[in-house]
Amino acid sequence: MENIKQVTKKLQKSVAEAIQQFAMIDDGDRIMVCLSGGKDSYTLLNMLLYFQKVAPISFEIIAVNLDQKQPGFPEEVLPTYLEKLGVNYKIIEKNTYKIVMDKTPEGKTTCSLCSRLRRGTLYEAAKDLNCNKLALGHHRNDILETFFLNMFFSGKIETMPPKFVNDAGDLIVLRPLAFCKENEIEMYSNAMNFPIIPCNLCGSQENLQRKKVKQMITDWEKEFPNRNSIMMNALQNVYPSHLLDPNLYDFKKLENTILKES
Repeated sequence: MENIKQVTKKLQKSVAEAIQQFAMIDDGDRIMVCLSGGKDSYTLLNMLLYFQKVAPISFEIIAVNLDQKQPGFPEEVLPTYLEKLGVNYKIIEKNTYKIVMDKTPEGKTTCSLCSRLRRGTLYEAAKDLNCNKLALGHHRNDILETFFLNMFFSGKIETMPPKFVNDAGDLIVLRPLAFCKENEIEMYSNAMNFPIIPCNLCGSQENLQRKKVKQMITDWEKEFPNRNSIMMNALQNVYPSHLLDPNLYDFKKLENTILKES
């Protein structure tokens, strides 16, 4: 079993690759790191704090947590952790839990509405805090799962990009853990003994399609080792001319080209 030093170096290498490949951080950036209290967001914060120290450029970090007023949420955990860490932070209180529970029909999953409300609140917070970039803790497994969810259930080839501009066009959203493996994040989190806060709102729903897709990908990886790496490479090697979207590739132009040549 790998020791914590090896895992830490692997995660740092993966984050460095994502930052460099997608030009994520520039000198003078003020980055809002979304901290949920889960293993991914804790790891994200630690990784960015590390690169803040070693990078040849200067950028600011502010950790932000959205207290959604879920019953039993231990609101003292994150402030205590962040103050001990010496990190600039802000806790936003908004009762999105009540909205989600009131608006979601019985038996339906809460994730979609919860995600939209949370995202809108965090985008607004980033602007209020004068942040030009916002960092999320999604990792490689999240990206692969989202790809298959969109293909199987939404009928589109789409996933979580490592870097994108929000709809309003005034904020850049980053996923620095895009190349990080979930099992390595879990090993790192356990070794660092992060004060994990479970999500009782959506985590209790056992029949989510994402969980089924996650299991499917896990089974593939067991049967065909390194399958996840190959699929991740595939997402970075796209050939529009060998797909079926005329908005990405001008198929009519092919016929016109042949007619002109003949």
